Amino acid sequence: MDLVEPIDFTHAGLTDSLASTPQMGKRKTGHLGDVLLGAAGALFRTPPYAERPMESHALVQAFGMTAQGTHFQASRFPNQRSRYRESKMPARPTIILVHGAFVDGSAWQAVQRILRDDGYTVRIAQNPTTSLADDAAAIRRAVDAQDGPVILVGHSYGGAVITEAGSHPKVTGLVYIAAFAPDEGESVSWLMNDPTPGAPVPPIVPAQQDGFLLLDRTKFAASFAADVDAETARHMAESQVPWGIGALTGAVTEPAWRRKPSWYLVAADDKMIPARAQWAMAKRAGSRVTETGGSHALYVSKPAVVASAIATAARGTTVAARCA
Repeated sequence: MDLVEPIDFTHAGLTDSLASTPQMGKRKTGHLGDVLLGAAGALFRTPPYAERPMESHALVQAFGMTAQGTHFQASRFPNQRSRYRESKMPARPTIILVHGAFVDGSAWQAVQRILRDDGYTVRIAQNPTTSLADDAAAIRRAVDAQDGPVILVGHSYGGAVITEAGSHPKVTGLVYIAAFAPDEGESVSWLMNDPTPGAPVPPIVPAQQDGFLLLDRTKFAASFAADVDAETARHMAESQVPWGIGALTGAVTEPAWRRKPSWYLVAADDKMIPARAQWAMAKRAGSRVTETGGSHALYVSKPAVVASAIATAARGTTVAARCA
């Protein structure tokens, strides 16, 4: 396993270079041409700290009965055992996987299979990527349909979607996989306004439909899926889902990471969202972070690593619920 040791930002700072970045502003609006130029010609600046103090979401340490204690409870109170489990052991959360721009939920297949084999209930949301409001509404409907607690997992633009939808009362945690984590009033477009010097530029181009974007098919593999096998990367490029301008420019109204615990998996070799920008967004959100080598499509190329990060978050929310 090539995961870097998790960092709890409650006790650890970020590099001085990130700490010295300028203050992030709030939502900007502009002409469609400016938005397209910002999307196709600029990459993300390193987001600085939020205006408000960072909220920490440290994991609660697990505790439980010893094997001897468990035997004692079961033998002395045989009729109480099931009720003890029901009242003291919170149910595992349902995991909802949320895809980002240019793809659909089928790319989560390998991650879903690993988590399902580990005993989790896993749902894959098919958000339309037409606008942030529409996408967040789709995820809220998916959460409504679940019986118990839910963890939302977002990749890329899906991070903005779970940030907006995650205030749902059933949601107990957020997991960002090489994803955007906007603050209140921010959009993905805003996060993309100022490029990091020397960073690669995503090959975003207008789609044939007005108001939608695609990635240049000839450059898709190199920018989005550099470590995915060539045939799969080609299929992803040819089956792109157009990304709506309304999704790009939609501003978050209530960032769930300010109230819910979050985890972040950084893709070190990402050419869509630079790793440095991922680290900065994760720090601002107070996330618990791991980093692994991998492209933007690491959930396709490294499903076991991604599934492990999600399972860690699921265990963390279960422990927190047990201790509450």
